[in-house]
Amino acid sequence: MAEPTLYNETHQNRSAPPSAYEGLLGDSIERAFGQGIHDAPGLVAYLNQAGPSGPNGQAWTVESYAREIARLAAA
Repeated sequence: MAEPTLYNETHQNRSAPPSAYEGLLGDSIERAFGQGIHDAPGLVAYLNQAGPSGPNGQAWTVESYAREIARLAAA
């Protein structure tokens, strides 16, 4: 049987480990997904209830969530 092709996941190529904020945000998103929340408005509502707060301590909106995820993905 042939060995599987090895590759790096995108997060394995980061220049630094995730920040505490990134870890908290990722954990909260995972918990939301685990509860069956998969749409942006539902996810934003979950984050506003469970945390962490959005950028600059503001409440999350669908737009601020999209901007923040794009910013983090580009890092």
